[in-house]
Amino acid sequence: MRDALVAASFQLFLERGYEQTTVDDIVSLAGVGRRSFFRYFPSKEDVVFPDHERCLADMTEFLGRGGDEDDPVARVCDAARLVLRMYAENPTFSVQRYRLTRKVPGLRAYELSVVWRYERALAEYLRRRFSGRRDGTLQADVIAAAVVAAHNNGLRSWLRSDGQSDAGAEVDHALAHVQRTFGPTAAPAPGSTPASEPTPAPTPASTSSEAPAEDVVVVVSRRGVPMWRVVQEIETTLERPLD
Repeated sequence: MRDALVAASFQLFLERGYEQTTVDDIVSLAGVGRRSFFRYFPSKEDVVFPDHERCLADMTEFLGRGGDEDDPVARVCDAARLVLRMYAENPTFSVQRYRLTRKVPGLRAYELSVVWRYERALAEYLRRRFSGRRDGTLQADVIAAAVVAAHNNGLRSWLRSDGQSDAGAEVDHALAHVQRTFGPTAAPAPGSTPASEPTPAPTPASTSSEAPAEDVVVVVSRRGVPMWRVVQEIETTLERPLD
C-alpha cells in the first residue's frame, strides 16, 4: 500500500502539479482511505521523500558498528554512500523527485531539513571519535558538512544528467577531495604539530616546474547559523552552485 500511495502521488504531481494535488486526490487514485495515507505519511511532503527515514536509520546503524580501528573520515564517507545507493536504486523516481523539488520551494526547504539530519548523524559519530582531540567538536562538524556537500555535489551531477552518468564515480570523485583534505594523510591543522616532533625548516619558494599550491577558502560565520547555510557559502565561494 505504501508503494501504491507513492506511485499515485507522483503520477498526480506530474499530471497536475504538486500544489494542485490534494491528499484526497492521492487516496482516490490509490483506492484507499485518508486514514491509510496518514498511517504511512504524516504529510503530503513526506510522500515525496518516502525512503529517507529508512536510509537515516541504516546510516546510524552503520556508523554505530564502526570500531576504533576504522578511519573516521573514511567511515563517514562510506556512510554517505548509503544515501547514494538509495537514490541509485530507482533512478527514474530520483530524477522525477529532483525536478519536482527544484520547482516547489516548500519541498526544497523540506529537503534541506532532511539533509541536516544526515549531517547531524555524521557529526555525532565524528564527535565521539574526536572526543579527545583539541577542537574535536569543530573538526567533527566541519568534516560532516564537507562530506554532505561533496556527496550532494556528485549526486546533483548525476541527477542533472537524468541518471545517465555514473552515480558512484561522481560521488567517489567528490568524496575523494574530503578524504585528501581531512583523512590520515592530510596536513595537520595550524598549531596541531605535536611537541615531540620538530617544526620543519622553511622550504624554498616553488619554481615554475612545481605544482601550484591549492587554494584555501576561509569562511567566517556567526555562531548559531545553520550548517547548511555555511556549506552553501563555501560552495558559492568555490563557484559550485547548489543546483
